[in-house]
This record gives sequence, structure tokens and C-alpha cells, in this order.
Amino acid sequence: MSFGISAAAYDRAITIFSPDGRIYQVEYAFESVRRGWTTVGLKSKTAAMVVVEKKKIAPLVDENLIQKIFKIDDHVGSSFAGIASDGRVLIEYARQVALLHRLYYDEPAPIEYLAKRVCDVKQAYTQHAGVRPFGVAVIFAGIDEQGTQLFMTEPSGRYLSYYAVAIGEKANAVSEFMEKNYKYDMSVEETIKLGIQAIASVLDAKPSSEFIEAGYVDTDSRKFKIMSRQEIDDVLKQLAKEGKVKM
Repeated sequence: MSFGISAAAYDRAITIFSPDGRIYQVEYAFESVRRGWTTVGLKSKTAAMVVVEKKKIAPLVDENLIQKIFKIDDHVGSSFAGIASDGRVLIEYARQVALLHRLYYDEPAPIEYLAKRVCDVKQAYTQHAGVRPFGVAVIFAGIDEQGTQLFMTEPSGRYLSYYAVAIGEKANAVSEFMEKNYKYDMSVEETIKLGIQAIASVLDAKPSSEFIEAGYVDTDSRKFKIMSRQEIDDVLKQLAKEGKVKM
């Protein structure tokens, strides 16, 4: 006599594979990313950047202290989509890794090395009982000896290098926009404009720095910079003059 087992029976623990080779808890973690705030990363020949859509959480929340773009080290910044508490922990871990690399080797950490170390932690949390996967995808944008770099780390512990990548609630729409408009051979200004335009194109509200956060690093300064609200508004005004954004 054979007994049928429903798919739900295989999501009781992280260490159980379903008959078709899936780990449901990891797939649920991907769903947390898909429900997160839209985040885009891109790199060109001259710069790498991350841009994030910011939403109003509640009327009494001080949104000036809600941060979605983070400086990991002088040469690299990061953002994430998914469970914010998980992202905060991994961002702090990446900062520690970058700091120790500078201490031990007296040089900035390669961007792929940071992505790999974060993914090592993520992968470990997909194979131990009593824990759950990290419900967050983290994007690293920076410059190292290999040039401009962009990596996205998945909840499963996999990471890939991208020219442009979008995660979060409206990732599909932003990805389609990037496929139509992206060019590798862009100037720093063109890279910044494209990143901000990509997020502006999916905003439900009128595009402004109130709903957009951005940071970038260029090959000249090699310093990651979080853009001020005035700088973002200035870029939006330029895009409006060019007819690329409706203000």
C-alpha cells in the first residue's frame, strides 16, 4: 500500500528535500525578496550604482532615518530587497569582512570576495535544522582591481555578476526597462541618469527624492557616495527636460 504525501509535508524543516529536488523554505525566502522594495543595480565602464524605491510606511514614521543604501567600504556600496532585519545583519557582516580584509592585507576587498562571504553565510542557513534561510537578496556595487563590479546574492547562497539587475516588487518592469535602455559604454552621468530613471519609471507617485535613494562609485574617485536628496532632484529635473521622466 502506498501513501500519498502532500507538497506541504516537505516544508516542515529546512533539511527536507521534496521528491522533485526542491527546498520549499528557500523558495519562500525568494518570495520575501519579490515582495520587497524595488531595488536596481547597474554597472557601466565608468561607474557602478544602486538605486532604491522608498515607500511611506506609516504617517508617524520618521522616514529621514530609513536607510536603504549602505556604504560597505570606501570603494563599495550595497542595498537589498526582502526582510529588512535580515538585510541589516548581512550588511553589518559585509562591513566586518571588508574591514578585516583591509587590516590583514592593507588593500580594499574585492567585490566578489564580499559577495562570496555573504553567500557562504546564506548557504549555511539552508542546510541546518533549527534555522531559516535569509529572506533577502543583497546587491553589491563597487570598483576593484578588475574594474566596475556588480553582484547580487540570492537567499539560496548563490551569487552572480550582472551588468544590471533588479530585485523586489517591480523587478520585472525594471528589468524590461534595462534590457531596452542599458549600454555598457556609458559615462558616469549617463549611468546615474539611467539608474534613477529606471526607478522613476515604476513609481506610483510623482518622481522625487522623497521616494528614491541612490548611491554610486566611479572609476576616477573610486569612492562610493550616497547621493543627497538635492542631487537626486537635480537629476530628475534633467531627465524631465529630456522628456524621459514626467514630473
